[in-house]
Amino acid sequence: MWQSVFATTWDEPWQDKIMKEADYFVFAKVLSVDEEKGMRIKIIKQLAGSKLDKEIFISGFYLLRICSMSGGHGPEFKFETNDELYLFIKQDKKGNYEIPTPTSGFAYIYENKVAATYRHSYHQALIDIETYEKTMIAIFNNYHNQSYDKKYINSLIDKYLGIQPVKPSKENMETFYYQHVALECIYHLRLTGFFEKINPFVDFEDNPHLQISAVRALIAYNTQESKNILMKFIENKETPPFLQVMCIWSLRELKPKELKEKLQKISLTASEEDSGFGGNFMDPRVCTHVPTVKEAIEELVSTL
Repeated sequence: MWQSVFATTWDEPWQDKIMKEADYFVFAKVLSVDEEKGMRIKIIKQLAGSKLDKEIFISGFYLLRICSMSGGHGPEFKFETNDELYLFIKQDKKGNYEIPTPTSGFAYIYENKVAATYRHSYHQALIDIETYEKTMIAIFNNYHNQSYDKKYINSLIDKYLGIQPVKPSKENMETFYYQHVALECIYHLRLTGFFEKINPFVDFEDNPHLQISAVRALIAYNTQESKNILMKFIENKETPPFLQVMCIWSLRELKPKELKEKLQKISLTASEEDSGFGGNFMDPRVCTHVPTVKEAIEELVSTL
């Protein structure tokens, strides 16, 4: 669906923001679509949130931040009648139903595997339906101050982080996907007790995606050791800029006031290189903003 040429671009939100602001998590069938006005869906299975009617009309986008528009084309609903997919939905103050953006907040099933987003729609993982539903219900419920199946989540993390980090090769893709899911669950759920299991992934340069998930997972560990690990990447000018920004964002939540002066000094020579997702310039998500390393450090320092 994203192969269509979009004249409009937007800043794509991260998955945690999508789930925090959603009111419902469902599996649904598309009954009809008008690309400009929206789509009518039938709820096949409601997975989280308060009870929805069996059929609803989705007419807008609750996290859409337009960057550019040309040719008179606004954001469109690029779905097809009879599509079956998972959706995160929000109801606005007027009672209208919305999804986050035209390219986020949903997941399709391909050959009994879900194309799942745990971090950002640029980074997806193919996983089985049960794992997808149980982990997403857990994350959604946690963000909405509700209980979730901790035993299942802990078992999933123990299983896949008990395996050494794998390279993203054809024979390792399944393990790679589940290791990504396990690490991102630690991030979303702020789970402690897994520090030793995260460590091997932090320095695993053969798989940058797992490395990113690992430093994100350190957000749950407000310890000196965790701060030292994050600072090691931030100080090292050989660290890829995107990974550095992820470290800075994790460090930001740990509120390291004792590091303020050191961070100020680092910011003086920090990279101003673009640290975004890259991607095809025809992709409507192309203007998704990721700060430069310098910008991210300066933002962090301003909060200390």
